[in-house]
Amino acid sequence: MKSHCLYLIVTLVIACGVSASDNKFNTGPLIKQYGPNATVETTFKFPETTGFKVAFDLADAGPDDDVNRRINSLARFLNMHVQAGVNPDNIELALVVHGKALHDLLNDQASKNKLSRRNPNKPLIEELMKHNVSFIVCGQSSTYYDIANDEFLPGVKVALSAMTAHALLQQQGYTLNPF
Repeated sequence: MKSHCLYLIVTLVIACGVSASDNKFNTGPLIKQYGPNATVETTFKFPETTGFKVAFDLADAGPDDDVNRRINSLARFLNMHVQAGVNPDNIELALVVHGKALHDLLNDQASKNKLSRRNPNKPLIEELMKHNVSFIVCGQSSTYYDIANDEFLPGVKVALSAMTAHALLQQQGYTLNPF
């Protein structure tokens, strides 16, 4: 009996802790339904006029029924920096996609034909594109997975390779986000 009570108390404490910490993260202000982030009292400051040019890399496909967390990270990056006072016009993001993650960028018809499901990432990707986020896929991966250029969502660019895309983005002043 004591062990059951202890288990119940521990479960309630953990549940309350998780619930409380979840309230610290909110979506927005730029992308309303994605990119949860927390307000932070920083000691590592940057001016609101700071500009960001950041490339992200994605190789792993997300779950069949939910957005890819890595794609959602771009919404989080935008939201947290805009919330911190950075002008959204000063933020340029690019996502270089290769491997099985290419399936997360398929249009409706291709997703249905190849995966027998809708693409849960489509609304997020469309919203990110409205905020000048570039999506670049590896042409080598698309050839390997037999994905034609017109099977990607509108606006997705096809590079010779992911390596080429990263090299060119670096030459354009983008830094590579390691997370």
